[in-house]
Amino acid sequence: MKNTFYNEFDMQCLTKERAADYRSSFEIDRDRIIHTSAFRRLQAKTQVFLSGEYDFYRTRLTHSLEVAQIGRSICQFLQHESQRLSAEFSIDSNLVEAICLSHDLGHPPFGHAGERTLNELMKPFGGFEGNAQTLRLITETIYSSGGERQGMNPTRSFLDGILKYKTVHGDLEDPENHFIYDEQRRYADFAFGGAPVPQELTPGKKLNSFRSIECQIMDWSDDAAYSLNDLADGIHSGIINKEKIERWAGERSLSHDESGSLEEIIGAVSTGQLEKIVAGKIGHFIQACSLSEWKNFMSGLTNRYRFHLEIDQAVQKEAELFKNISIDLVFRSPQLHQLEHKGAYILRNIFKAFEENYLGKENSKTNLLPRDTESVVRKAADPTVRMRLLCDYIAGMTDGFAIRTYKRLFDAEFGSLADLI
Repeated sequence: MKNTFYNEFDMQCLTKERAADYRSSFEIDRDRIIHTSAFRRLQAKTQVFLSGEYDFYRTRLTHSLEVAQIGRSICQFLQHESQRLSAEFSIDSNLVEAICLSHDLGHPPFGHAGERTLNELMKPFGGFEGNAQTLRLITETIYSSGGERQGMNPTRSFLDGILKYKTVHGDLEDPENHFIYDEQRRYADFAFGGAPVPQELTPGKKLNSFRSIECQIMDWSDDAAYSLNDLADGIHSGIINKEKIERWAGERSLSHDESGSLEEIIGAVSTGQLEKIVAGKIGHFIQACSLSEWKNFMSGLTNRYRFHLEIDQAVQKEAELFKNISIDLVFRSPQLHQLEHKGAYILRNIFKAFEENYLGKENSKTNLLPRDTESVVRKAADPTVRMRLLCDYIAGMTDGFAIRTYKRLFDAEFGSLADLI
């Protein structure tokens, strides 16, 4: 049965037409992501706590899988409940799954601390942003062989779905985040099919908020997952406990609904039923979704911009409540700040060593990179391009690999034959 929600405009690929396959175009997008090393490396990248610190904390990989499950479930729920959809006219769950699985591909080691550190170091060369790095992987660098790098030739719908932010770095003044790189403007243009962007969609929040329905679903799925699961991991770690939640609540003026939500979480902690309560909340967050009609400059070109995802306000407020608890009690805790400080210190020193060797010393013959990466970097004559390639390599590191690289470069006692593996 053909799904008329999508047209040829949505299916067009970035670089060339794909060969015929038994799979749909969006299944190909999803499958290509799952079988990449960039996706596998997410298993060893920080979500909240350093990867490997304990075996049951979420990593970027388990988080991405949870987001993908929520995204697929939202598609199924909307298909069942919304009068705007039908069996022949539906949001493709394979496409949404591909977008959800990919949404954190570009994040560097050590979580948001690593992202902030790389942006600070890359400011002279166009900045660093996790979403922009995801776009770079998908379009240019996800495959590497024999010194050559290339993207996965995504469909327009998939590329557009991962474009959570469409504002170009150069259109903002010294941004901390929420941008794509200057050289990626052409991908935003491709997403829009060359349609002129209205003047009212000014760079920054307004343009970044202009998203396809699949991107909106991914964004809410991400919010739903981390608002609940970061809180759960904080409780499992011992950083958050019943007494701290009660103290946090006592310092604020909470609504009746917010107090009820906190009492539910406190009760779950006391009775050991946290996982059960979180699972129920996930289902509640999924069923808080509905569709509304949306008219804009893209809605005539594609159904992906005909609809806006509406979230029940009470559920949105509950998600914000859980996120605020995690921010205040976990992300601002001295334990996590110590880990973030360590991660930032490691990345800063690795970056500076690479910059000095490949940019500061033009005649340096020291090879600090794997052979294929070394070849690509040496071929780049432009300093900005060279530093972007070095940043690619660092951003692709897992937490553990970054720590080992730091030790090889700076730890005098780390250097046996076994350490080189």
